[in-house]
Amino acid sequence: MEPKILDQVFFGNQVLDYLVFVMALLFGLLTVKVVAYFFVKRLKKFSETTATTLDDLLATILEKIVVPVLYLTCFYLASKILKLPAGLDSVINVLQLAVITFFSARIIILLLGYSLKMYLTKKQEDPALARSLDGMLNVVKFLIWSLALIIFLDNIGFKVTTMIAGLGIGGIAVAIAAQALLKDFFGYFSIVFDRPFKLGDFIVIGDFMGSVEYIGIKTTRLRSLGGEQLIFSNTDLTDSRVRNYKRMEKRRVVFSLGVTYQTSLDQLKELPKIIEKVIRETKDTAFDRAHFFSYGDFSLIFEVVYFILSPDYNKYMDVRQEINFAVKEEFEKRGIEFAYPTQTLYVQKT
Repeated sequence: MEPKILDQVFFGNQVLDYLVFVMALLFGLLTVKVVAYFFVKRLKKFSETTATTLDDLLATILEKIVVPVLYLTCFYLASKILKLPAGLDSVINVLQLAVITFFSARIIILLLGYSLKMYLTKKQEDPALARSLDGMLNVVKFLIWSLALIIFLDNIGFKVTTMIAGLGIGGIAVAIAAQALLKDFFGYFSIVFDRPFKLGDFIVIGDFMGSVEYIGIKTTRLRSLGGEQLIFSNTDLTDSRVRNYKRMEKRRVVFSLGVTYQTSLDQLKELPKIIEKVIRETKDTAFDRAHFFSYGDFSLIFEVVYFILSPDYNKYMDVRQEINFAVKEEFEKRGIEFAYPTQTLYVQKT
């Protein structure tokens, strides 16, 4: 009597085992597809009615990561029905581990990207900051994938620690050589997140000054007033005292003027009021004080302090010029003379 078709054996498994494998696989795939379709569809509809983007992230993770992992898991579990050769079974286990590692790294990267997006939203989506964070995210992605590869190799039996230790002196030399690069890289982190300055800011570092035109992983570049490009390592900037003039809300002006000793007492008493009136009538200024400061070698010195309510340097110079013109005009009306270096020689008859 001929054996039944279902009882026939091919590659160590009966035909019935193959049919059960196919049916289990199809059932698993269909179940995942139906459940995922309704669940993801409902989650997407719900996310459209909310202001938060967290549910959008969850929908993306479910659709692009969880569902593919479930499909592959269905195949993995269904394959356990069959009696596979030891070599093929090991390959499937390695592939399953590779898939888990791959999608775990993807989830971490998606969460990190979402966190950076939220950070940008709080910073009002600064384009310059977005470019900086994109560059940083690429570096972090590389580190995550490298770590995932190391974990995967370690789990499949490779002695990763032995390989790393085997680098020996060569690894130490590379670490020492990379020390400066790593310091600049962490300096870049500090600049991007602490934001002592950003693109377009006018800053002063020691004897150098200029507008920030590029912030890189290793260097930051300024465009000086003379037109040349100044290049600083990020470590130099984070270790220096940086003056950021772009964030100045107003400029304080202190100046002195001297009048001749022939100026009358009444005119001297009137001078602070004249200067105060000129400054208060000038747009974008705030008067602070004006005083008869001291007796000079050839002049009576007044000290004046006021504020220009703008950080713009051209505006600062325009306002100072306007005030200087107005003070000169008022002095000429009243016959008050500015002092200049003079010397009086007294000759005594003998």
